[in-house]
Amino acid sequence: MVLQRFSWPYGGRRASFCGSFTGWTECPMGLVGAEFQVVFDLPPGVYQYRFLVDGIWRCDETKPCVRDEYGVISNEVLVENNAHPVVQPEPSSVRGINMDEGTILTTMPPEPSSQNSGVQIAVFRHGISGILLHNTIYDVVPVSSKLAVLDTQLPVKQAFKIMHDEGLSMVPLWDDHQGTITGMLTALDFVLILRKLQRNIRALGHKELEMHPISAWKEAKLQFYGGPDGAAMQKRPLIHVKDSDNLVDVALTIIRNEISSVPIFKSLPDSSGMPLLNLATLSGILKFLCSKLQEQPEGYSLLQNQLVSIPIGTWSLHTGRESIRQLRTLRLSTPLNSCLDFLLQDRISSIPIVDDNGSLHDVYSLSDIMALAKNDVYARIELEQVTVQNALDVQYQVNGRRQCHTCSQTSTLLEILEELSIPGVRRLVVIEPSTRFVEGIVSLRDIFTYLLG
Repeated sequence: MVLQRFSWPYGGRRASFCGSFTGWTECPMGLVGAEFQVVFDLPPGVYQYRFLVDGIWRCDETKPCVRDEYGVISNEVLVENNAHPVVQPEPSSVRGINMDEGTILTTMPPEPSSQNSGVQIAVFRHGISGILLHNTIYDVVPVSSKLAVLDTQLPVKQAFKIMHDEGLSMVPLWDDHQGTITGMLTALDFVLILRKLQRNIRALGHKELEMHPISAWKEAKLQFYGGPDGAAMQKRPLIHVKDSDNLVDVALTIIRNEISSVPIFKSLPDSSGMPLLNLATLSGILKFLCSKLQEQPEGYSLLQNQLVSIPIGTWSLHTGRESIRQLRTLRLSTPLNSCLDFLLQDRISSIPIVDDNGSLHDVYSLSDIMALAKNDVYARIELEQVTVQNALDVQYQVNGRRQCHTCSQTSTLLEILEELSIPGVRRLVVIEPSTRFVEGIVSLRDIFTYLLG
């Protein structure tokens, strides 16, 4: 074994170290005099390593650097079994690193790498996590914005009309008795109410929507859909994040709870005031992340990889690609009730709608159900007799024809991130460009599951 010292003498408030011999796991570095240092006992061999300085991945320009097949640049050292570790000779390539910004100024020709691609992905994820860990939700939410909040005593019918008119698929609920935000009213609630009304139309009529407040519906929902755990669900506190939480924790809260947004509460709420600051979404976090990646794109060359080479998304069986679940598509003639069944059973928010040739026509999402709240359309139809085509026609009449956001398997990861960071875009349908044949779908949840490992 050879005692090998690694140092970062270029300043910074805090520094960590990771290398191929640590499994690319971060190790803290101690401040010795004016430089950060860490020491390892290593067997002879060639190793790669990098520094994480103030949340930015850095390399030492005075030491040899190598670029792997994914474009990730690291320092490299040859440790030999003698009293003094020998540094590997400098590769014959032109390179330069801005030590203030941590970005590569000139390029290095790619070289064959013996490292496993999983290691390269791990390094890439470390860089992404470094950005998100050192920023809080305050870096994402707008300085000024409009936020709708509904009282739990508001009639359900009026609440959904407001949601439709304001273009909202979810809205926080204020309980005046508790003096706080206690829940969220979503498009899923509207789906469940409509289905309950359709099954009990003679007994309940539309008084269920006319008379019942939101609070009564929330309690009834637990009885109808909560099953034996309904009482426990009722006592479960509202899922939320604090304004001091870092962006990794916020993103993981959204992903693990299978929600599309999460309320942001003040860290020290004033008992006499509203604790709610805003809503956090994955698209907002992604937009912030993209702005940071643009500041130092050379350090994240994995972003230039095409979707075809990245294990992400849900795919059709004919593509031969593996995914957790097989992609489901529906025809325009599919009954709307069946479409809603699939959305609820598969716990997904949207399904691509295709024509008889399998080419993309549109996407039907849970939030599209809100179009039925316009002028009480739901009161004049029976879900069993409505097709997806009928439902989309109502959507077009109410909100106009919309753009369907797509990509191809040759799209780069960066292109996909930038498209998904657009407000309102929650997924991209992967199509074959010439035929628009649906091959897969990539969602915001897929992206963050991949980025955060």
